[in-house]
Amino acid sequence: MQIKIGIIFAFLTFQLGFSQIDSLEVFQDEIVIDTIVSDSILEQGYKSEIINAKAISNFYAKLNQLEKEKNTKLRIVHIGDSHIQADLFSGKMRAMLQERFGNGGLGFTFPYNLAKTNGNYFIKYTASTTLECSRNVFADSTKPIGLSGISMETTAKDFAIELLVRDEQYTFNTIKVVSPQNQRLIDLATASNEIKIESATPKVIYHKIKSGEALSIIANKYKVSVSAIKKANGLYSNNIRAGKVLKIPTNETEPKIISRKEFIPLQLKENANSYSYYSSTELEKIYLIPTEDATAFSLNGIVLEKNAPGIVYSNIGVNGAKASDYLKFPLFFEQLKVLEADLVIISLGTNESFDKLETQTYFERLNQMISAIRAQNPTAEILVTTPPPSFWKRKYPNTLVEEYTQKIIETAAAENYAVWNLFEALGGLQSVNKNYTKGLMARDKVHYSKAGYELQGTLFFEALLNTYKQVNSDE
Repeated sequence: MQIKIGIIFAFLTFQLGFSQIDSLEVFQDEIVIDTIVSDSILEQGYKSEIINAKAISNFYAKLNQLEKEKNTKLRIVHIGDSHIQADLFSGKMRAMLQERFGNGGLGFTFPYNLAKTNGNYFIKYTASTTLECSRNVFADSTKPIGLSGISMETTAKDFAIELLVRDEQYTFNTIKVVSPQNQRLIDLATASNEIKIESATPKVIYHKIKSGEALSIIANKYKVSVSAIKKANGLYSNNIRAGKVLKIPTNETEPKIISRKEFIPLQLKENANSYSYYSSTELEKIYLIPTEDATAFSLNGIVLEKNAPGIVYSNIGVNGAKASDYLKFPLFFEQLKVLEADLVIISLGTNESFDKLETQTYFERLNQMISAIRAQNPTAEILVTTPPPSFWKRKYPNTLVEEYTQKIIETAAAENYAVWNLFEALGGLQSVNKNYTKGLMARDKVHYSKAGYELQGTLFFEALLNTYKQVNSDE
């Protein structure tokens, strides 16, 4: 079946109805530095390892299998707030893990740019229409907010979204489409053929009035009536002025080319939590188009994987999000199954601390989130990264993140999750001013600079690998 959409691809961006801007938006290029100066601020007293690593023993076993036999995929899902949505911290982890263990694909992706918010560079989305968007930080339970933490909806039946891979290392063989309750609302097309239709339209001539010319003279010249010229130009009298341009209607016709797109939907496979398409050759472009029988359309996410063993590292973040925001929408946890996570990393806490959330309340909500993940993904192991050090109002130490860190570590064994101590890795509260001076933090002393987030990824990778080596040496 062919779907013909009579539109020229003049791609428009989405209009996102957000009424406010988070105080914790990402500053990606706040401070630019050439190198990271590593000194005692980042090293003194810090042990680069994963705490309670036995909680992720299956992950390490599968990582060892991948390294030795190169015959499996290892899927990691990193959930957080603005720094994970921007994919700086998580992006550094993905790059380093895939360089060491192989590239199994990008994993989760979403049209953040169309929603007028920030995401990574690897995929470019362009669209032919506007869609309504809402995110989980705004309590609207009527919205179908799922895996992305951002809903994307439309009732338009002539839309098309182009997915284009910008970075060739993330071309893909398999694509999965995630929609609410796994309804088939969106189809896929690999080809978009431009159809040109030729038609005849009245030919129009433009005449610049010369000094001394009258309408009758011009009408005789082009063999048309004075009334026809007046009608074509909206004239109510015969008065004309030299230098003006008149539209001259004629009885002649000229060809007119009309372009439109023709999409041929692909055969999709229905899975338990998504619809998917597989190509034996790697793809770099695909189109999302409306399913013919649907009347309303929603998108919760896209998953891209290669036909190769290696690491698949998905990042899911929402600017300003807290654990409680993810907990508002059960659909998030239901759809998390589509990512088949071996390891789920949770990086939250900064936004909670700026809400002055008590440590026990923060921990209870974090545990609720972990329980919800495990309920839907019983084989996934959990690793929690502590929140990084920050200041309130640029000068007061954020003591809550220190308390959160202590609580997370103290209860790791009892709750059976692993921990990476990011708070300590960055030197603790006493290091905030020094890290800012070194170009690792933004002006607000809450966010980190691009270099700072990428350093977090590097330090996390080192801790993960140090413990991996220790686990293998103990066997």
